[in-house]
Amino acid sequence: MDLHGLPPRKVGRLVAHDAMLLEIEGFPAPMMTPVRINAADGRLIAGEIVGFRGNRSLAIPLTANAPFAVGARVVVDGEAGRVRCGNGLLGRIIDALGQPLDGESEPSLSDSWPLNGINNNPLNKARVTQPFDCGVRAINALLTLGEGQRVAIIGGSGVGKSVLMGQMLTGADCDIIVAGLIGERAREVSDFVETKLPPSLRKRAVVVATAADEAPLLRLKAAMRATAIAEYFRSQGKKVLLLLDSLTRIAHARREIGLALGEPPAMKGYPPSALGLIPQLIERAGGDRQSGGSITALYTVLADGGDMDDPVVDAARAIVDGHILLSRSLAESGVYPAIDISRSLSRTMNETADETHRNAAMRFRRLWSIYEENRDLILMGAYAPGSDTLLDEAVIRQSELREFLMQDAHDQIDFCESRHVLIEGFGA
Repeated sequence: MDLHGLPPRKVGRLVAHDAMLLEIEGFPAPMMTPVRINAADGRLIAGEIVGFRGNRSLAIPLTANAPFAVGARVVVDGEAGRVRCGNGLLGRIIDALGQPLDGESEPSLSDSWPLNGINNNPLNKARVTQPFDCGVRAINALLTLGEGQRVAIIGGSGVGKSVLMGQMLTGADCDIIVAGLIGERAREVSDFVETKLPPSLRKRAVVVATAADEAPLLRLKAAMRATAIAEYFRSQGKKVLLLLDSLTRIAHARREIGLALGEPPAMKGYPPSALGLIPQLIERAGGDRQSGGSITALYTVLADGGDMDDPVVDAARAIVDGHILLSRSLAESGVYPAIDISRSLSRTMNETADETHRNAAMRFRRLWSIYEENRDLILMGAYAPGSDTLLDEAVIRQSELREFLMQDAHDQIDFCESRHVLIEGFGA
């Protein structure tokens, strides 16, 4: 065999294996370089360079519990940090590495996009001025979203975050849907595809999924890949809806990697890189002046134990353009979606809703809030009607307020109808 025409390959050796971290000696390689490690059972295990220690490269394997031995051969395997993109992704379900999960052949893709995105001038980000119809009356009317807005859906476990996200997905007015299911139960991935993506939606959707038992680096790469795919379609001038479920599991994956690399744990065990990842990811969404495209992004955030002061909740709430807070007490009383209107906010509503609409929404919120503030007095019979006209109205119309918030998960109510019903019932 003539070896003279073959390109040289960088080859290293595995010299240490500490938990999930591999130390490789023998070749320099930049961060995010993909590698292949020879396992003791003969398999080639994919990994990625995540750091350095002295003259050694540090890598994390993408397969958990692979049998590695000292001296194992390691080779560079491809270009660092690029994601293959194109219209061939539409209608497909892929994993964190871009491999198909739907049993079909690998998609034919001619373009690529940086996994970490492109650093854009902040002035290239378009303003949020056009309302975004999500098909949910309470959000369309009271928390009006805009094209290019970034929104966090925050709540504890079992209050309906994923259900609300699926409902918004079905009713969304957009060209392309990119859904990142990060660290989900394997059952929920197939459930999402079968129940939330009917054929009419699936043909313009891309799903990137990783299960909860996969390596933390794969969970992190799935979130980055989903965002990169959304950026690619935005650069084509498309209106993209990006869904990431959930931001908390992404932060957990980065925490595992950071602690393995020796980062000091800070707030509630999160190293700085885990919380620093959140704004890096969220800031990639939004509108683009040059292409005219936009990424409207929805991120679910799990408030661990119902703790709204959780570091991930705080970091997300500080950077997004609005947050929808789900209430366990409302969910337990049968109000779905269980949106706590008094504690939820859309920072772009002043730009996306007209004055008549905003005034009606403000009146609804005042009625809802004053009733909630005095709920205990009312239930104990200690409130005397006539002492506060606004509270009197809130008590009389309480069932009407709750009815306005409630909507069956399979129903869709568009923006115009939501606005009309709100103004008709609560306008001046």
